[in-house]
Amino acid sequence: MTQLNIIIKKYDRPLLIGIFALCVIGTVMLYSASTTRSLNFTDGFTNTMYLQLHLKRLLVGFIAMFFFIMVDYRLLKKIAPIAIVVSIILLILTKIIYLVQGNTFPARWLDLGFMTVQTSDLARFSLILFLASYIDRKRDSLKDYYNGFAPPLIVMAVISALVIIQPDFSTAVLISVIGMAMLFFGGARFSHILATTTGAVAVLIPAGLARGYRVSRWETWWNPEAATSDAILQINQSLISLGNGGLFGMGLGNSTEKNMFLPTPHTDFIFAIIGEEIGFLGTVVVLTLFLFLFQRGIKIAKETTDPFGVMVALGISFSFILYAFTNVAVVTNLVPTTGLAMPLVSYGGSGLVVNMASLGILLNISQGKRSVSHNKGWSPRLYD
Repeated sequence: MTQLNIIIKKYDRPLLIGIFALCVIGTVMLYSASTTRSLNFTDGFTNTMYLQLHLKRLLVGFIAMFFFIMVDYRLLKKIAPIAIVVSIILLILTKIIYLVQGNTFPARWLDLGFMTVQTSDLARFSLILFLASYIDRKRDSLKDYYNGFAPPLIVMAVISALVIIQPDFSTAVLISVIGMAMLFFGGARFSHILATTTGAVAVLIPAGLARGYRVSRWETWWNPEAATSDAILQINQSLISLGNGGLFGMGLGNSTEKNMFLPTPHTDFIFAIIGEEIGFLGTVVVLTLFLFLFQRGIKIAKETTDPFGVMVALGISFSFILYAFTNVAVVTNLVPTTGLAMPLVSYGGSGLVVNMASLGILLNISQGKRSVSHNKGWSPRLYD
């Protein structure tokens, strides 16, 4: 008979402190980065419009985080298949509504009346839970391509395809990377992953070049000398902003680039404002916090003997650091421009709430070591 032993321990307090620190820095920098845009948007009435909205969403995020701290994360295993189906339906519904309305904007947000959600954020969250649940149930057959590896691959392909047609190519790529990383750590054969990745790249390249603005972004990144002034404006202003900051920065609130020079300084390019106002040392602090949260997540995964908990912790930790450093790579022109925000720092809605909920699950996993007798022979590649 399977025996379940639970050893209660306190939640990971260093992780919680790191989350609070990043939220505080993010709130301060968001306010500074958004003051000019807020005044412009409200015709000079207030410079705190974006701050007020951010604080409301942050409050919802903390409520979600503490909810998931208190609820046993293992209950999510049962609802994971339902969650992935609901996410697929929401992605389809979002696109259909935009087509019916004749809306030419990217079909990324679904208006629920009381709030607007970015359905790709929910899909990413659901995919992590689904893959963790699948690996827990099918880990012994995961090395078999057709009976183990292919089923979750099909689910990932459907999710990615629906996100691409929104269109949101960069998010679809990162979701695929997160999924493949989880399958790899879960024990899938490297040869299967390599072959699938090669095939995916062959499909994604033409898909990525199917839209003119994506081609323009790649050309601008690859050959900036030949790009038009409009095409290269954002990245040029981003680099100028980082350069203005120097080692110690110009001081909080003293950024010049946020004054309508740098587009979206409060969302995708907030890291440039961080560099301008608190300097290189400030950016190092922010990046160190992200790395610290990632390290705590990996530590939690290594100390958890429940396979589902291990994979959820890995998926959340990898997703968090991947989004953060992709944003930094865009701001520093290491990769072409995308529309990806910096977790817990950039202005956002559903993405902020989903990230806080995910971190709540991570804290929940850290509260106890759970071991199931028939799982003792399994360990992810994390332990290799």
